[in-house]
Amino acid sequence: MDGAAPESTPGSLDAAQLGAALGERATLVQFSSAFCQPCRATRRVLARVADMVPGVRHVEIDAEEHLALVRALGIVRTPTVLVLDSGGAVIRRATGQPRPADVIAAIAETV
Repeated sequence: MDGAAPESTPGSLDAAQLGAALGERATLVQFSSAFCQPCRATRRVLARVADMVPGVRHVEIDAEEHLALVRALGIVRTPTVLVLDSGGAVIRRATGQPRPADVIAAIAETV
């Protein structure tokens, strides 16, 4: 995915931490802030991919309202996108606005 160099991130997230159920295949977790212009475009890209790919869910988290989670995950800018596998393990992490093809490629890594 575009932005900072994608990296593997140890750890996992569950439905309680996300405030939403995990996707059957993958979950795209977007950390956003209210005045972040790229966050709006990222929301559209991730929602479109989640609609196109069966079993994929998009969850957007307001970084300002979830500071403990932001700190625990080392989120330093928005948008930051985490790609989780079906069990909630973080497979990929990137900052900035992603391209749909990059998101789909990251989802493919979850299988």
